[in-house]
Amino acid sequence: MNKERKELLVIIPAYNEEKTIGRLLDSLENAKVTEWADILVMNDASGDDTGKLVRSRGYRVVTHIFNLGYGSGLQLGYKYAARNHYKYVIQMDADGQHDVSNVEKIYLKLKETDQNGESPDIVLGSRYVEGAPKFKTGLAKRTAIKLFRFLIRVLGHKKISDPTTGLQGLSHRAFYFYSKYNHFDDRYPDANMILQMQLLGFNITEIPAVMHERENGVSMHSGLRPLQYMIRMMYSIIAVWVRIRLFHNDLEGAARDKKAEIEN
Repeated sequence: MNKERKELLVIIPAYNEEKTIGRLLDSLENAKVTEWADILVMNDASGDDTGKLVRSRGYRVVTHIFNLGYGSGLQLGYKYAARNHYKYVIQMDADGQHDVSNVEKIYLKLKETDQNGESPDIVLGSRYVEGAPKFKTGLAKRTAIKLFRFLIRVLGHKKISDPTTGLQGLSHRAFYFYSKYNHFDDRYPDANMILQMQLLGFNITEIPAVMHERENGVSMHSGLRPLQYMIRMMYSIIAVWVRIRLFHNDLEGAARDKKAEIEN
C-alpha cells in the first residue's frame, strides 16, 4: 500500500466496531478511496479487536487507553491532521451508516470554488436535502432535528436540513480551528458546532448523502437518550449563541486563525 501522504485524511472514530470496521475498510478499498486519501481510525478504548483488525490491514490507528468519547476522538484526529499538514478532512462513522460513495462527493465539493473564488469550509452530508435517498428516522430524533433546524435558522440565520449529521468534510481552516483548545465540544459535537462555525463566519454547505440503517451495536440515540440529548443540545446551542453574540468570544481567535491560514 502506498504510504505517501495524501492531501485528504478520512477520520473514523470507532468504539467496539470489530463487526463493521472490516467491511468499511473493504468498501473504501473497493471504491479506490484509499488510493487518493489516507485513513485514520480513532480507536476509543474498544474492548474488542477493533484496533487489532485495523492495524492488521496496514492502516493508521490511534488507540485511547481510556474511553474519551466521540468528540474527543474527533478532536484528536483534527490535531493529527493539522500537525501532519493535511489540506482536507472527512469524518465518517465506523458502523457502516455512511456509504463510502459520499467520500468522493464531499471531497470534490470541498475543492469547488464559487464565483468569488471561495471554497466551503464545512460540507455536511445530508439525509434530508433534495437528491438524498429517503432515510427512516424515529419520532424522537425527528423532533430533535426539527428543533435544532429552527434554532440554527433563528440564531444563525441559515437553513441547515441535517444539523445532526456526523458525515462532514472540513477544510484546513475548519479542522485547524477545531483542533484548538476550547474550540470544539469534546463530548457531544453536533448542531451546536454547526451554529458556532456559522456565527464565526465559516462557509457551510450541504450536499445529499447516501446513508444506511445501523446494523450492529447500540446507537447513542436509542431509548430515552434522544430526549436527554435534545435537552442538552438545545441548551448548548443557546450557550454558543450567547458566548459568541453577547460576549464575542472566539471571534478574535477565528479572525486570527483565518489570517494565519491565508499567510500560510
